[in-house]
Amino acid sequence: MSDTTAWWIAIIAGFVVVIVVAALLQLLVQLVKTIDRRVAGIRATLAKVTANTASTALIDPTGDAVDRVLAEGLQHHLFLGRVLPSIPTPAPAPVTNGASR
Repeated sequence: MSDTTAWWIAIIAGFVVVIVVAALLQLLVQLVKTIDRRVAGIRATLAKVTANTASTALIDPTGDAVDRVLAEGLQHHLFLGRVLPSIPTPAPAPVTNGASR
């Protein structure tokens, strides 16, 4: 093998290595862009969650108000359960056959 052939083999191997490294770097750049895009989406979702949970301070007062409404409804139910049976029901209206003269 002559020196010229060895140099050509070394140059070709170097070019192959450079092409492989460039391809791997391009793949890495694409993966980093994909990760960056997805991180931006997650950041936007977390911002929405933060805005959505900003009003959680209203949950306790709302629950207390619902409890008060339910307690009053129960009082009405108990009152009507005692009073309604003592009220006489009206007699049903007479049924007519639709012919009046």
